[in-house]
Amino acid sequence: MTETPIPGTRERLMAAMTDALRRRGLHGIGLTELLAQAGAPKGVLYHHFPGGKTELAVAAIHDVVDRMLRGLDVLLSTTPDPIEATRRWMASATARLEGSGFESGCPLATVALESTPDDPVLRAALDVAFARMRNRIAQALEEAGEPTDHARGLAALIVATYEGGLLQARVAQSTEPITHATQALLGLLTSRSPGASR
Repeated sequence: MTETPIPGTRERLMAAMTDALRRRGLHGIGLTELLAQAGAPKGVLYHHFPGGKTELAVAAIHDVVDRMLRGLDVLLSTTPDPIEATRRWMASATARLEGSGFESGCPLATVALESTPDDPVLRAALDVAFARMRNRIAQALEEAGEPTDHARGLAALIVATYEGGLLQARVAQSTEPITHATQALLGLLTSRSPGASR
């Protein structure tokens, strides 16, 4: 029987930050609490992330998007129809939010809402993260026959629905907002799909 390797300090710091971003945002958790959750001394944080809490947050954001895109790739490999893949992606996110008691949302939106012009590094990381999501979805739509410009616009709409729907569901403590938004989005995608009547 193979033993599961124990996560290293860097991985524990990343996991603790990701959880904090999902539930409380960057400014909702203090450094001492974050380190305690990761089981790491303060000096170790600056060894791995010389820029401190902000650099750790940026690394966590990149890691979250890497995992989201890997998940999308797996989903698209088993569900090549982008409309059905979108339905499954949104349903999975909705189930995760509901399963957390409406506490754990998407860390990207949570951090984006609390960022200010004084957080240029954080905002730049978020901008790249959202762009990567849009580009991967647009690629899938283009591969399904959607013209490039329309694919980009629809990808932006899908990401906006995903993020906005999760935020509304979280504050409402109900899946209703994201469910309604998803149904409307899927209706639009279906009407625009190649082969559908225009």
